[in-house]
Amino acid sequence: MSTPVSVETATPTATAVVEKAATIISAKIIQLTITNEGDRFYSPLVRSMASEEGIEMVELETIPGNGKDGRVTKSDMITYLKTRGTAAPTITPAKVEAKKTTPTAPTPTPVNIPNTGGTEIVEMDRMRKLISAHMTMSKQTSAHITSFVEADMTNIVNWRNSVKSDFKKREGQNITFTPIIIEAMARAVKDFPMINVSVDGTNIHIHKNVNIGMAAALPDGNLIVPVIKETQNKNLVGITKAVNDLAVRARSGKLKPDDIQGGTITMTNVGTFGNLMGTPIINQPQVAILACGIIKKKPVVLETTEGDVIAIRHMMFLSLSYDHRVVDGALGGQFVRRVADYLEQFDTNTIV
Repeated sequence: MSTPVSVETATPTATAVVEKAATIISAKIIQLTITNEGDRFYSPLVRSMASEEGIEMVELETIPGNGKDGRVTKSDMITYLKTRGTAAPTITPAKVEAKKTTPTAPTPTPVNIPNTGGTEIVEMDRMRKLISAHMTMSKQTSAHITSFVEADMTNIVNWRNSVKSDFKKREGQNITFTPIIIEAMARAVKDFPMINVSVDGTNIHIHKNVNIGMAAALPDGNLIVPVIKETQNKNLVGITKAVNDLAVRARSGKLKPDDIQGGTITMTNVGTFGNLMGTPIINQPQVAILACGIIKKKPVVLETTEGDVIAIRHMMFLSLSYDHRVVDGALGGQFVRRVADYLEQFDTNTIV
């Protein structure tokens, strides 16, 4: 029986947090007037900047605030506008100039859809519109390319089976494949630090901390990406506890905006759905995202001192989508291969 790589996913109760995730979604909707709504206060200056830049309330709500009680400040707006879509104008701290032209909402390209005689038309909900805009923006921003490798997970599968019961009794929580893969990614980033960067125009920001996001699909189809911060400073037990903590709080709707911000590279799990591999879309402003396929038993040729043999092994495809503007094929291919190497060289004497 095939064993899927499990990534803890959140329930629809986390939707409110998802809607604030500026690292996941980016709206391209324009509105002339911004007014205070709900329980979040916006100063006249922030509302004026938002209106001038064509930022609607649904987009303004996704901007993280560093002011008192999480309020969005002028500095927050300036930082956000620097990384907002390629069409976003530059705002400098010294002066916010009034625009001479009136912003207009982008007009959707008409699509000729045939009448099949039994069609129901359903408008995208608010979050699906935002996710759609973010995914489209990512493809327009980054030159996507994907490299694939296959990793032998047999030793990891056997090791996990031998320790999971004791770990559950001692820690009161499960140990999944997710933290093992995240640990391998963190080690590979140390070997190839230029995969852990962001792009701002012609400037490359090299991140010292390895903050790995876990992309997961909610049952309602929306996305959430909790982030494991500073994985380079955590051991396997620490990463496991961080993964489980985020998963539990996501299910109960208790994630904080900071829990889904600051990611520098992302892992997504297509194996959950029984998929062998995938070509994920980069989570801007990152430059790489790793997809893990299902762990599946299959016959594999092994080289031994006595010659080649065919054995049944637990195999998993890894695919890395990366931004070809700054990550060449050699770097992207070497990185995903190194992740697979660390997984295959996993120390089965590891104590958790």
